[in-house]
Amino acid sequence: MNGVDDSGVPAWLRSATRHGGPDADDTLATSRALRRAMSVTGKPRQAAVLVLFGGSSDGAAGSPPADAEVLLTQRASTMRQHRGQVAFPGGAADPGDDGPVGTALREAVEETGLDASGVQPFATLPTLFVPPSKFDVTPVLAWWRQPSEVRVVDQGETERVVRVPLSELLDPAHRFMVRGSLGYQSPAFQVDGMLVWGLTGGILAGVIKTAGWERDWDRGDVRDLESSLAAVGMTL
Repeated sequence: MNGVDDSGVPAWLRSATRHGGPDADDTLATSRALRRAMSVTGKPRQAAVLVLFGGSSDGAAGSPPADAEVLLTQRASTMRQHRGQVAFPGGAADPGDDGPVGTALREAVEETGLDASGVQPFATLPTLFVPPSKFDVTPVLAWWRQPSEVRVVDQGETERVVRVPLSELLDPAHRFMVRGSLGYQSPAFQVDGMLVWGLTGGILAGVIKTAGWERDWDRGDVRDLESSLAAVGMTL
C-alpha cells in the first residue's frame, strides 16, 4: 500500500479531512514553523508518524462510535532523547521508503508488530517541525480496517503500546494546556497514566477539532509541564 485511499473509510473518520484536512493545533503549528525558519539551514530531515484510528463503521460525521480508539506508544525511559514521551508510531525516513506513507507503516510495524495489510492510510497532513531533532514530520491518517495484535517489539525503544479509547481523549476532564519553563505551550491529554502533549498532543487536538469530535473543555486550564509529567511518573 504505497499511497492514500479514502474509499470505504467510515463517515465519522472521513470528517477528519474536511476543509482540506486538519493541521495541528494552530498555536503549536505556528510556533514550530517559526522555530524551523530560525534554526534550519539546508534540507531538513524527513520523518512520518502513523495516526491510526480503529473503530467500527457505525457513527456519522462528527460522531465517532463507542469503540473508536487511537494507537499510541510510550518511548522507553532509558532513551537519550524523548524518553518516556507518548507518541504515534513513526520515525525517520529510509531511502527505500515510498514517501511518508511507506515510512509511517514501516516504523509502525517495527515498533508495534501490527499487520500493515489491515491498515488503510487515507490522508496526509501538513508537515510539522520538531526542533530538537530538526525533523520535518508528516502525519499520516489511517483507519485500522482490520485490527491486529500489537505489542512492544523492542524494549530498548518502546515501553508501552496502547490502544487508547477515543472517548477518553474527548473527555473534557482529561484535557488542558501545559506550559514549559521557556513559555512553550501545548494541548495536553491525561489518559491511561500518560501525559500526551507536544507534537502528539497538537496533532490529536487538530484532528479532533477538524473532525467535529471536540467537546467543550477549559482552555484556560494551563498547567506547568514538569509538574504535569511528574503527576504521571514522567520527566522531561
